[in-house]
Amino acid sequence: MLNLQLLLASSEPLDLINGLPVHPLVVHAAVVLVPLTALGAILMALIPKFSLRFGILVWIMAAVSVGAAVLAEKSGEEFAKRVGLPSKHAQAGELVKYYALALLAVTMIMWLLDRQSHGRRALSGKILAAIVIFVALAACYGVYLAGDSGARAVWTTILRNQ
Repeated sequence: MLNLQLLLASSEPLDLINGLPVHPLVVHAAVVLVPLTALGAILMALIPKFSLRFGILVWIMAAVSVGAAVLAEKSGEEFAKRVGLPSKHAQAGELVKYYALALLAVTMIMWLLDRQSHGRRALSGKILAAIVIFVALAACYGVYLAGDSGARAVWTTILRNQ
């Protein structure tokens, strides 16, 4: 059996794995899961039957995306100790976990409300649906800002040095 300790090249488990920085590896989980959760949340907001049938899956995906966002942030902090802190990226990246948490909260509330009302939305359900859409779009934009600033921090320097 493979010994995980042999793969870790540092005393910090979120620093290096097999000599590679963890952050660029795990950040992709948040970059994929948060927008995918946002898509599911928007479908929940627009289609009550989707919410009834798949809302629990969207909610679970939202919970996993929170974990991915936290893992990306923590690994980014370790990575910054090695390469320096790109402040714009760090600020944008720090917010992604809050967007993911907001998505988790609104998808859970939407799903529970739809289950309680059997998918027939009163005015409060329609207002919540609008909030869900807003939070989902804000989360996608937040992930875009974090990803764009991170990519620029890496690739601008590399391309300049060629």
